[in-house]
Amino acid sequence: MSDLEGAGRREAAVASRTRTLVICPYSTARASGDRGPARTPEARREEAEGLARAIDLDVVGSILVGLADIRPATYLGKGKVAELAERAQTDKIALVVVDAALSPVQQRNLEKEFKAKVIDRTGLILEIFGRRARTAEGALQVELAHLTYQKSRLVRSWTHLERQRGGFGFLGGPGETQIETDRRLIEERMIRIERDLDKVKKTRALHRASRAEVPYPIVALVGYTNAGKSTLFNRLTRAEVVAVDMLFATLDPTMRLVKLPHGGAAILSDTVGFISDLPTMLISAFRATLEEVRAADVIVHVRDIAHADSDAQAKDVEAILAEVGVAGAADKLVEVWNKLDKLDADHRVGLATGQGEGAPIAVSALTGEGIDALLQAIETRLARGRSLIDLDLESADGQGLHWLYEHTEVMARRNDEDGGVRVTVRVPADAVDRVKRRFGAAAR
Repeated sequence: MSDLEGAGRREAAVASRTRTLVICPYSTARASGDRGPARTPEARREEAEGLARAIDLDVVGSILVGLADIRPATYLGKGKVAELAERAQTDKIALVVVDAALSPVQQRNLEKEFKAKVIDRTGLILEIFGRRARTAEGALQVELAHLTYQKSRLVRSWTHLERQRGGFGFLGGPGETQIETDRRLIEERMIRIERDLDKVKKTRALHRASRAEVPYPIVALVGYTNAGKSTLFNRLTRAEVVAVDMLFATLDPTMRLVKLPHGGAAILSDTVGFISDLPTMLISAFRATLEEVRAADVIVHVRDIAHADSDAQAKDVEAILAEVGVAGAADKLVEVWNKLDKLDADHRVGLATGQGEGAPIAVSALTGEGIDALLQAIETRLARGRSLIDLDLESADGQGLHWLYEHTEVMARRNDEDGGVRVTVRVPADAVDRVKRRFGAAAR
């Protein structure tokens, strides 16, 4: 067992003994300027419980709290705070998860009232990401996001951070408070991580450049967390990526080769799941990883069509894609309605999918239903902007034939009666001249 796995098991053991109460505030009045489908409070509560259980917390209860307005000191109203504090004492709660973004002051005041540790939605998601990171890059991205979050929590009213550190001569000057030291150390660590991530970014750019020499286009899977991306990834590539019914089961990106219907191939990338109210620092930290999505030739948006909030989840994914620079990508987007196996016959009839180019493709990654149609849709989308070239090769030109298989998509191959080989290949527009220069008169 690795040190990382051992630490994860120890954390899980501690979490399983941590009695947790989940509080889900929601606005009782929807602003007139709101756009898009509203997410139901019950669905938000179910998601919040799922997030807590994703790190093995012992969730002993969850409560919906309607809010007309947000209180600056405690986020919740005074009467509701007193009621919840009594519940926390009665149920011997050690941790309270508030499914909202709390200010440092609100978090601290709620801890005093509840006499228990309090974390907000951002802190909980950061904990999950910290548990899920398996690669060095993923760990760096999570640490950077966590430090950004911690830095915002360093406030002078935290008494244990107000110890004075004495200065000795020119070392440290007249002295600095512990909070200033902590903030300086955090900033120094953040700078080092950002430098390391810049190296990762350059390495990824080199990898993309080397992949450009190989004719494999990139297909990126994106979608709301737990939409079934990893199950679909496994179905398409016959890989063994972790695929469980758990929020954020996949964090680090995975790539595999997938075969297309007409003999071509593409590199399929499974990315981290998105979620509503994803902390800004996480979007920023994972920008290097999400560059794979920006660089993709086709983006497959996987939706859990059986989920009650499927439309709202889709809007959240689209908003995050726009934030990372994948705006106006309709020309390379394929929408997939997954988990068809969870729908009854009546609901299936109402799905108008697969009718015409650009229509959603209904699939079940679990059973394999609709997978052939999805692969065909991906291949059709990849064909846009690519050219077909016919080549007549001599039978002795085995090296040329090998080059075509290495650098183009070979769509068809036929042996002529005279011993020659007729090949049809598909290449990006910017590679047409390269193929024609390589084969001269053989290319038509």
